Amino acid sequence: MAIECLVLGAGQEIGKSCAVVTINGKRIMFDCGMHMGYDDHRRYPDFSLISKSRDFDNSLSCIIITHFHLDHVGALPFFTEVCGYSGPIYMTYPTKALSPLMLEDYRKVMVDRRGEEEQFTSDHIAECMKKVIAVDLKQTVQVDKDLQIRAYYAGHVLGAAMFYAKVGDTAMVYTGDYNMTPDRHLGAAQIDRLQLDLLITESTYATTIRDSKYAREREFLKAVHKCVAGGGKVLIPTFALGRAQELCILLDDYWERMNLRVPIYFSAGLTIQANMYYKMLISWTSQKVKETYATHNAFDFKNVRNFDRSLIDAPGPCVLFATPGMISGGFSLEVFKRWAPSEMNLVTLPGYCVAGTIGHKLMSGKPTKIDVDKNTQIDVRCQIHQLSFSPHTDAKGIMDLVKFLSPQHVILVHGEKPKMATLKDRIQSELGIQCYDPANNKSVHIPSTQYVKAGASDAFIQSCLNPNFKFLKSGSEENCDSGSESTKALSPLQISDERVAEGILVVEKSKRAKIVHQDELLLMLGEKEHKVQFAYCCPVSIEKLEKATTKDLTPETNALVLHKCSLIQILSTRLSSELSEGNIQDLGEHLQVESFQLSICLKDNCPYRKIGNLQYKSKAVFFCCTWSVADEKLAWKIISIMENFDQT
Repeated sequence: MAIECLVLGAGQEIGKSCAVVTINGKRIMFDCGMHMGYDDHRRYPDFSLISKSRDFDNSLSCIIITHFHLDHVGALPFFTEVCGYSGPIYMTYPTKALSPLMLEDYRKVMVDRRGEEEQFTSDHIAECMKKVIAVDLKQTVQVDKDLQIRAYYAGHVLGAAMFYAKVGDTAMVYTGDYNMTPDRHLGAAQIDRLQLDLLITESTYATTIRDSKYAREREFLKAVHKCVAGGGKVLIPTFALGRAQELCILLDDYWERMNLRVPIYFSAGLTIQANMYYKMLISWTSQKVKETYATHNAFDFKNVRNFDRSLIDAPGPCVLFATPGMISGGFSLEVFKRWAPSEMNLVTLPGYCVAGTIGHKLMSGKPTKIDVDKNTQIDVRCQIHQLSFSPHTDAKGIMDLVKFLSPQHVILVHGEKPKMATLKDRIQSELGIQCYDPANNKSVHIPSTQYVKAGASDAFIQSCLNPNFKFLKSGSEENCDSGSESTKALSPLQISDERVAEGILVVEKSKRAKIVHQDELLLMLGEKEHKVQFAYCCPVSIEKLEKATTKDLTPETNALVLHKCSLIQILSTRLSSELSEGNIQDLGEHLQVESFQLSICLKDNCPYRKIGNLQYKSKAVFFCCTWSVADEKLAWKIISIMENFDQT
């Protein structure tokens, strides 16, 4: 079986995240976003590639939304209410609560203020959200009898989640956007160590290694303080949810410590709604916010207030958070037009800006003029300050996650093409994992794992439980140069129990796989066991045995041996001093070492006795030896010791 990943968005670019993954016949759409930099057909994913007949209900098993940002959820109402998808949609509780706010705010900006053609209505948003099934973190959801999904904490923004999906034995994780380091209001991403065939990960900062978070915060606060101290205005274009709360906590705390009285404003009522949800969903925030919640809610800002449009041209310094981020339109663009011509003012861009937006143009250099559209050009004399306050993980975080999960394959999305290529090479060279970075509307096919479930017979299980002792002589004793021969002969053994699960895999008539013990197989087949054994009747000189007795044993035990020890005991003692491997067992009438067995032969015409050995008949004792193929080397070593007592 194979996994197919069709990338409909965020392939070698950032914007309109959407990946359709087919796992063992199940088809999942991960995210359904819009591109903030386009206002033509490139704004939405090309949904016709999912189904030419537009039968999306039968083409998709479900949709999973990772978080509420528009580049991940912005196209969802269009896909459900205009394109006609009515199947299940999964997201976390905070994402379900906050997505309608983001979608409605976007709709108002695009339609009511900019006069664009309406892609979806307020009713569409409401109907779309009725189809959503909210999930908790680490809750295993059975979508159908074959497909199960599970959400993991991703950091990034409130409610963001990585999603694990499994069909049969094939499993994958789609990260969405995530942050591997905690910040002031959210924790770091957390996920179990999973056995994965595929990891699809964002790569926004594929080649960036960030410096200290505290250094970045100090630089940001210094730039803002310098501007307002000089009587300037600070514009911080940001989305209402996420970085706005992070930076408000930072500025509110700084204002308190520095006893500043310069006003900090939010531009829209949306943020007031957002803060209300942040207060309600404290359990999704950072550990520090949760610990101090009883005495102080971090989202009750003392120095932040609502902004009225009449204040745009008001004299005096201020700090303004204006939506949307990236200055892609809306109120942030309106304020930028008014404030950009003044050298006293500051525009600080705290996160990533998509190509095609005003924010991206400002970050790409220090332009003196910017064309907003065919009829509008802005003089840019204000200060431009760029800081990496992005909630995305950096290159180190991506590599750490890939190394931790160690999937069979990795697909990179949500990044810039040249930087993705660099990260792809790193993953393949440093971690040895096959990596792909497909462009939009391209598919990747990768092999998947398939396990066969097999039962086990009682006899096989019992054989696995039986001890499998191994006896090895102590190395210190074997290598000892001092001491008597008898000390060496009686050296202690090291004993280990290495249980071996050896069985035979069979497929029964019911087509079920089963592991059976080898003895059971013969009964199943109605056959008798056939063993191949070697045999040899080995002569040992009686005189040499007597000499061996006095040579091998201590004086205290020699007399006892001459009278009471059998020839088997004498031979056992001798072999113990010569053999370094094998467990020598003296069983009275015979001696056994692994499969090798020997006993005194009482037959006059033994069929295993060599004709040349008959000359020893009157002065030798014959030992019948048998062994299996596996111990042939050991057997001839023992026979060599027996036949050459006089040379030792």
